[in-house]
Amino acid sequence: MAKSFSPFTKDQLIPQEETLEILKHKGNLFIGIPKETHFQEKRICLTPDAVSALVSNGHRVLIESGAGLGSNFKDKAYSEAGAKITNDTAKVFSCPIILKVEPPSIDEIKMINPQTLLISALQLKTQNKSYFEALASKRVTALAFEFIKDVDGDYPAIKSLSEIAGTASILIASELLSNTNGGNGQMLGNISGVPPTEVVILGAGTVGEFAARSAIGLGANVKIFDNSITRLRKIQSNLNRTLYTSTIQPKTLLKALKRCDVAIGAVRGANRAPIIVTRDMVSSMKNGSVIIDVSIDMGGCFETSEITNHNEPVYKVDGVTHYCVPNIPARYSRSASVSISNIFSPYLLKIAEDGGIENAIRFDRGLKNGLYFYHGILTNKSVADWFGLNCSDVNLLIF
Repeated sequence: MAKSFSPFTKDQLIPQEETLEILKHKGNLFIGIPKETHFQEKRICLTPDAVSALVSNGHRVLIESGAGLGSNFKDKAYSEAGAKITNDTAKVFSCPIILKVEPPSIDEIKMINPQTLLISALQLKTQNKSYFEALASKRVTALAFEFIKDVDGDYPAIKSLSEIAGTASILIASELLSNTNGGNGQMLGNISGVPPTEVVILGAGTVGEFAARSAIGLGANVKIFDNSITRLRKIQSNLNRTLYTSTIQPKTLLKALKRCDVAIGAVRGANRAPIIVTRDMVSSMKNGSVIIDVSIDMGGCFETSEITNHNEPVYKVDGVTHYCVPNIPARYSRSASVSISNIFSPYLLKIAEDGGIENAIRFDRGLKNGLYFYHGILTNKSVADWFGLNCSDVNLLIF
């Protein structure tokens, strides 16, 4: 007798628990935007246009007076967009939702009310254990915007700021080559009858791609080095042209550095950027050439790199100008603020549409990836491993 076939397993034939659909109830947000106090930070999370969109959807926005001045957005523009302006910093930090570019300081955390939703950068490598203990004591729910993923699996905030940093690196190099900034009087580009500027880019990621795009647009000769053949292939595809590309081999790199006018460092690492260019390699570069180390926020990929700031951005080593400012996008605060605002505002509207942060992170895996505190419970394993803290799986906390 032939054995009967069933498309179901034995377990599937056992009665199952009924799964009910979770209904979404749209909520109203009350967002506080304090003035940034971090050194030389001039950006703001929302532009007046973004505030207007939020207010028109029934949400409230409270902004500390002067918060947008660093990006040339005046209080009047925010007031006309529907925001409330206050000089009371504590009042802003008492809002149910706090929106910041830089992570709040310990003193600012003290002003935050329990159960607040905090959305800001985390900048993990600049924090310490006491910082997370302070957040836990407030039982906050916190999202790090650099960890949030989009539908394509990319990190939109990191990518956007990397685009700015990559483009800016070429603009800054162009300024530093000019006579007025102590350079050798060379124009970054290609003028008829004049040999084009030679640009070496270390790293074929987003920063490297946009640095190359800008340099090529000015007519420079570009050479890109990266140990990932896939990234080198991708950057040529994205730029739609055949470029000089190479893996990072000391002899080949040294030859390129000796001839280049500008070197851009855009190499990342797991914990620290690897040192690709040694002191001897820097010494072999042309007098008056320029190094822009975009990787300086992770230690830098040039052995001679040391952190500088926007007030005193450059120094020279063996006749080579070094620019090693870690927060390059803050130099172009208005453009960077618009870019950040374009990322924040849709997420805020989504959080409201889903009925709150709990539902939003339940339905959006990319947003959930940005979560590192849930009601005072640490949910990010990287943070837990880095500082030796206890961590819980967010999927066990949200039902």
